[in-house]
Amino acid sequence: MAAELLSGTGAKTLDGMPWGAEYPGLSPLGGSWLYGAMKGRDRVVVIAGPTASGKSALAIELAKRCGGIVVNADSMQVYRELAVLTARPNEAETAAVPHRLYGFCPGDSPCSVGKWRALACREISAASAAGHLPFVVGGSGLYLRALEQGLADIPDIDPSHRATAEERLARMGPAAFHEALAEVDPKTAARTRPSDRQRLIRAWEVIAGTGRGLADWQAAQGAAATQGTHGLTYRRLLCLPPREWLYARIDGRLESMLTQGALEEVARLADKGYDSKLPVMKALGVPHFLAHCRGDISLPDALARAQQETRRFAKRQFTWFRHQMPARGTLRLEQPLIPPFEETFLKRLQAFLLA
Repeated sequence: MAAELLSGTGAKTLDGMPWGAEYPGLSPLGGSWLYGAMKGRDRVVVIAGPTASGKSALAIELAKRCGGIVVNADSMQVYRELAVLTARPNEAETAAVPHRLYGFCPGDSPCSVGKWRALACREISAASAAGHLPFVVGGSGLYLRALEQGLADIPDIDPSHRATAEERLARMGPAAFHEALAEVDPKTAARTRPSDRQRLIRAWEVIAGTGRGLADWQAAQGAAATQGTHGLTYRRLLCLPPREWLYARIDGRLESMLTQGALEEVARLADKGYDSKLPVMKALGVPHFLAHCRGDISLPDALARAQQETRRFAKRQFTWFRHQMPARGTLRLEQPLIPPFEETFLKRLQAFLLA
């Protein structure tokens, strides 16, 4: 149950306050249309999909209707320095509905899947204990899978193994590196694409640092995977709008970000002197706009490259969610999501969430 997710007594938020103390106007589920389904059991709504697919707007609308909270599951929106380029909810949106795990992490402190999951479980527990419905929203598939399935209990690994993996990958190239991984950890290599650089590096550092393959660690999880569910009932809304609509939306959103201060945001990030290997420095758009700030490329060129990179990323997200998101308990939304939403559409979602 949700209470098992949080140790200690009394539901607390991430910053330690009793849940609801910061939001006196937020009504518990007792007065919402979800009360009949929620009473006596714990439920989490996951709203997932590629970047710019309309997840956040939908989450806010649904959360307002049922007295819910929104918990971030976007691996870049956790970073404090990137509000504009990650399309983090603005002040009006966060004032309308409580938002958690947005912009809480400094860029020089990477937020691992395990760290995010622990914090998300705590927020879900606190909300459920107070009678509020958690909406977990984002496009980071690994975060969402870890939330439901748990994580393998892999011990801490000496950072030198990751550095070695990164150096070998850069020197050998993805295809040759994948072949080398297959020689020492064939099980993990068989389920890892040569193009997936992050997983290749992770697989290498795990086998090098523990002597045991990542696939074996995950298989050993077995029944322990249920640690990710804790008796929770998951309902998922998977946003997969038409690709051409999404790609046009991505291009237009990046153009708007420039008028909202994206370049200034990147310049401030550069002034911090962070290591270029940190995740925050690799966020969509950051490398290209940094190159422009250095005078290496023109602004139109930087924008075009950022748009192309984001479209390609969205395409990979499409593929991941189509194949990895569980079919049971998932409703696919394949139309453009543009507020204000029609009442008939919201009622359809309501019926699904109550099922």
